[in-house]
Amino acid sequence: MDKAPVKDRRHGHRREDPWAWLRDPEWREAMADPAHLHPEIRAWLETENRHTERVLGPLQPLHERLVAELRGRLAEDDRGVPLPDGPWAYYWRFRPGAEHSLICRRPREDADDRREQVLLDADARADGCSYYDLAAWGHSPDHRYLAFSEDLTGSETLQIRFLDTETGELLPDCLENVRGDFEWAADSRTLLWIEGDEEHRPRRVRRHRLGEDVGGDRPGPVVYEEADPGYFLSLGRTQSGRFLLIDCHGHGSNEQWVIPAGDPDQPPRCLIPRAPEQEYAALDHDQRWILLTNCEAEDFRIVAAPLDAPADTGRWTDLVPHRPGRLIRDLHVLQDWLIWSEMADAQPAIYYRPWADGATRRLDFGDEPCDLGLVAGYEYRTDTLRTVWSSLTTPTEVHDHDLREASRVLRKRQPIPSGHDPAAYTANRTYATAPDGERVPISLVHRADLQPDPGTPLLLYAYGAYGMTSEAAFSPHRLSLLDRGFVFAIAHVRGGKERGQRWYRQGRREHKQNTFSDTIACAEALIDQGYTGAGRLALFGGSAGGLLVGAVLNQRPELFHAAVAAVPFVDVLNTMLDPSLPLTPPEWPEWGNPVEDEAAYHRILSWSPYDNVAPRRYPHLLVTAGVSDPRVTYWEPAKWVARLREVWPQDRLLLLDTNMSAGHGGPGGRFEYLQEVARRYVFLLHVYGLAEAEGPYDTQGQDG
Repeated sequence: MDKAPVKDRRHGHRREDPWAWLRDPEWREAMADPAHLHPEIRAWLETENRHTERVLGPLQPLHERLVAELRGRLAEDDRGVPLPDGPWAYYWRFRPGAEHSLICRRPREDADDRREQVLLDADARADGCSYYDLAAWGHSPDHRYLAFSEDLTGSETLQIRFLDTETGELLPDCLENVRGDFEWAADSRTLLWIEGDEEHRPRRVRRHRLGEDVGGDRPGPVVYEEADPGYFLSLGRTQSGRFLLIDCHGHGSNEQWVIPAGDPDQPPRCLIPRAPEQEYAALDHDQRWILLTNCEAEDFRIVAAPLDAPADTGRWTDLVPHRPGRLIRDLHVLQDWLIWSEMADAQPAIYYRPWADGATRRLDFGDEPCDLGLVAGYEYRTDTLRTVWSSLTTPTEVHDHDLREASRVLRKRQPIPSGHDPAAYTANRTYATAPDGERVPISLVHRADLQPDPGTPLLLYAYGAYGMTSEAAFSPHRLSLLDRGFVFAIAHVRGGKERGQRWYRQGRREHKQNTFSDTIACAEALIDQGYTGAGRLALFGGSAGGLLVGAVLNQRPELFHAAVAAVPFVDVLNTMLDPSLPLTPPEWPEWGNPVEDEAAYHRILSWSPYDNVAPRRYPHLLVTAGVSDPRVTYWEPAKWVARLREVWPQDRLLLLDTNMSAGHGGPGGRFEYLQEVARRYVFLLHVYGLAEAEGPYDTQGQDG
């Protein structure tokens, strides 16, 4: 194959890409089936994998010990809390040792599993597959059929199959080239689903009726087709069950179309036409729409609008007014209750009130930094609300709240079979000051008996993109580092929404450098506050968080001893210059469009990790990739590592670990994934001289 450097001239600037040949010309085929990867590219990736194995292979006993630790914290027979819907309650559970779940239901009134019905055995579906992921499942309104989508390659191109729950038989209907979710209509025979286009983008909503011939040139009628490649599609339904929703969303704006669930042949109707920087979500209640919208409300408000005229803002009525800095991020509508969640200063909260009298109450989870979310149940006429809560020290808890009685019941606490005492760990919140004076929240956790000092290893995690919030959630895996003397910290940097919509806006496009400067400020604050010392931090991020890792290491490598970049988005400029890639047009609102905008070109050029590699004292670095990854294509981390090798310090490790049969999320099975987590931890413990540390809190191997 041609390995000549690719030369490019844009906006008066010349660039040369010596590693462009690592992008397979037939990358779409290789993504769908890694066996199609060009032999020379495969050989290059496998050479890197062998190098990684030569370094980490001798640490196999540590890897096995870590996998055993990680697995010991997972319940072999874990199960979800049954979620009621009419006569049934639906849930998932695992057989002991199984990689994939069983999808089950039992009569609603049963308190045990004596009359359990196993609907789907995902472990059996995965048998013989090199990769398998049960992506989604959902029962028909009459409970007769189960639809489920599955990924057989890791490329996130799915197929949908159907099961008759009365006979246990798999129907012949098979929908292919599925991208995303699906929704049942009220007749329990019609399904709306999303089809991908030739660029791997979710582009069309189609309708399928059970028993119809599909396949070839008959995939079912198109219900909606999105013309703008910058907008993706998703499906939903209102909590009342009256309407099906088609959501067309880009970064920072969206538009919703509605179809009566009882008449799925009706053409969709647009609720509120899309407009730049305008976002909304719609649910129905009686004869009105309940809208969560940022129209004239940066951090969103909740309004009521007429069912027949939702776009008429003059007829809107405020239900929950806008409060700057308190982001309303989720809306839940029940027959008798209005429920919403907020985020302020990286701390979540849930509020509710009855439609009848309007008195607002807050669910009390204390003030500890935490992760808190609503579970959208199947039922509309109910006083029960389900929540999921965890903190950096305490495993996940599922609660059912009786809103009328203002009481709650603990339905499940995440089991840690090998044992866990939350009191053995301490968590807190501190702040860093960014160069422009902004206060950046940092969440921390470490063992309670650890007194951090400048020699303490600290793993700093950050993401900071797409408005995604990095919450202070519990991770059983993390204990393997905490028990060996690490501090773990989350930097709530700009680009997320931890401090409202403004926090997001100030970390994208022309303000993207704030994300990196915030991370650097957090690292410096943790050093100044005595949690660690310069050159003792490790930095971790994945995907767009991997971009952050690459940019920060280019700007301040001396702060860090090690870094892990998981499936990192590091070849930003080349990717944003190529509209044929699946995510490029939808990403322009996030990063800027360097094809048409010279200023955007030079801004991205100034921080793009691949374009800013230079001789520096880089820290030890582990990079991961997946050949089937449709989000961050494998050649981005591969090219980055190749360019880094040209300038890499001889006494620092640079490792690339490419999964040759998986995509963005890594291996599909729950225990298979532990192998990847353990691999990261082996690398970190090795470069910190803690490979022999057993825990809890054993630093005998520390090299200082």
